[in-house]
Amino acid sequence: MKRCIYPGSFDPITLGHMDIVERATNLFDEVILVVSTNTSKANAYTVEERTKLLTTLYHDHPQVRITSWDGLTVECAKTFEASTIIRGLRIVSDFEYEFQMNLANKVLDPSIDTVFLMTKTENAYISSSMVREVYRLGGDVSAFVDPRVITFLEQKKTM
Repeated sequence: MKRCIYPGSFDPITLGHMDIVERATNLFDEVILVVSTNTSKANAYTVEERTKLLTTLYHDHPQVRITSWDGLTVECAKTFEASTIIRGLRIVSDFEYEFQMNLANKVLDPSIDTVFLMTKTENAYISSSMVREVYRLGGDVSAFVDPRVITFLEQKKTM
């Protein structure tokens, strides 16, 4: 079985992320979405909330599994017996950061490969932080996220 992990903060998941997931399922038998803790980012939603949202979005996709992880990505890949890490790219600056991470991961575990998938052009400008900011300022985020994500955002706003 060809298995990969797709780690990210998914804070919240965007149409760009979902595009990468869909395309990864065409390449791998199983795609494990890994909600990760990024200590360099101030997350708006807890790991548990993001994991629950992803589970809601992908409950009817048997090829997609949802989990969370707090640690090295290569260790996560080994734990789930995944030979590949999927990383989505939007713009050139994403590549620089992701390429550095790939090189570090190769030193940590040379057996794990990274596959970079470019997002569709129409999603290239979408980021989770942009979605949060537009939503916080009362803007319409329906062009950036799945309708179920909007429901999630509305529920979190009222809490």
